[in-house]
Amino acid sequence: MKLPAFLRLLGLVLLGAGTASLPKERKRRDQTLGEGDSYAVLGNYDLGPDNYDEVIDLSDYEGLMDYGDQLPEVIVTSLVPPTRIGSTQSTVTPRTRSSKPAMSRPTMLGVLDSPSSHGLPTCLVCVCLGSSVYCDDTDLENIPPLPKTTAYLYARFNRIRQIRARDFQGLTKLKRIDLSSNSIFSIDDDALRLLPALQDLILPENQLAALPMLPASIEVLDVRLNRLQSSGIQPEAFRALEKLQFLYLADNLLDSIPGPLPPSLRSLHLQNNMIETMQSDAFCDSEEHKHSRRQLEDIRLDGNPINLGLFPSAYFCLPRLPTGRCC
Repeated sequence: MKLPAFLRLLGLVLLGAGTASLPKERKRRDQTLGEGDSYAVLGNYDLGPDNYDEVIDLSDYEGLMDYGDQLPEVIVTSLVPPTRIGSTQSTVTPRTRSSKPAMSRPTMLGVLDSPSSHGLPTCLVCVCLGSSVYCDDTDLENIPPLPKTTAYLYARFNRIRQIRARDFQGLTKLKRIDLSSNSIFSIDDDALRLLPALQDLILPENQLAALPMLPASIEVLDVRLNRLQSSGIQPEAFRALEKLQFLYLADNLLDSIPGPLPPSLRSLHLQNNMIETMQSDAFCDSEEHKHSRRQLEDIRLDGNPINLGLFPSAYFCLPRLPTGRCC
């Protein structure tokens, strides 16, 4: 059935009016979106099940989703991110670990050419600070070569077994030697006798059975927890030590009180030995009743089998009675 002519003409006029308004609407949308928007404008189309395939051509779906040409090219040059410093950028290069670790020790005495028992310079194995040398717990088996200016030596908790005559040779400024907790069983007579400035000799927890000759400058002698026997102490060994103030001989194998003792002595520790008796002049001069030892205030004999009550005349010159078993 054919439509009348005037109806077809009317349809064309209405269609022209609708299409004429489309550019204006699209122009307004373009102005609203701006230049930076990149998606498509669909105008006044209403999407629905009936016309969806007219608006978007589904036959070219793979072409619509192909963004391969738009992806930016990424070039990886390093796993380390660039570091911004000020207004410039620089790439930080990772450090490579050296195959030879650096050894750093305080070395203020400058003696680095004398090898120790480790085959290394003393001040690399030990710590040298001023006139002090610290060699504690370093597995030493011998006294290492020491700087000539050494005044204080600490070499505790090692495996030193013997002190030789040459170990301290020429160390005229050495004041203190602390060799606690080693395995020392022997000390040469000339190893310590020629040290004019030595004041403190600290030797507890070793294996000594005898004492060497000591310099007259000694003030503190600590030989506790050894294997010291009375036969290992030379007669008159302490009389010449006119500056000796503290004598610690506890926890040994002594069977008598060593003597004669110097007048300078202030403290005598003999506890935990095997002493059963004492001489009447062990502390006081039996012929000089006016003699007084006011400085010797600390005498310990506890832990020995001796009965102090059996020797009352031995204490008359003392300001205080010894500590120990009585009666």
